[in-house]
Amino acid sequence: MQPVAAPRGRAMPDRYFVYILSNRRAGAFYIGVTNDLARRVGEHKAKLVPGFTQTHGIDKRVYAEEHASILEARAQERRLKRWRRAWKIALVEKLNPDWRDMSEEWLT
Repeated sequence: MQPVAAPRGRAMPDRYFVYILSNRRAGAFYIGVTNDLARRVGEHKAKLVPGFTQTHGIDKRVYAEEHASILEARAQERRLKRWRRAWKIALVEKLNPDWRDMSEEWLT
């Protein structure tokens, strides 16, 4: 598992991402898996994903890590979802101490 910078908006073969979205610093979390991080985060930002993220305004990518297989990524997603809240906060703050929306890097 390795933290990942922003891909440039295209699906990459054999690359899967576990990502964490939040609505604000240490706010509500959403953890998901995708093979196209830019597209998936864009769907959350556009409120195209019904449910928890849409209802709670969760659209800031605060963390992501890359995996070589979907099986690895899904296993990590399940692990993270079972983690205590404090551990998730520490994970985000290790890579992103300011809780900035890391998807904004794609726009610059």
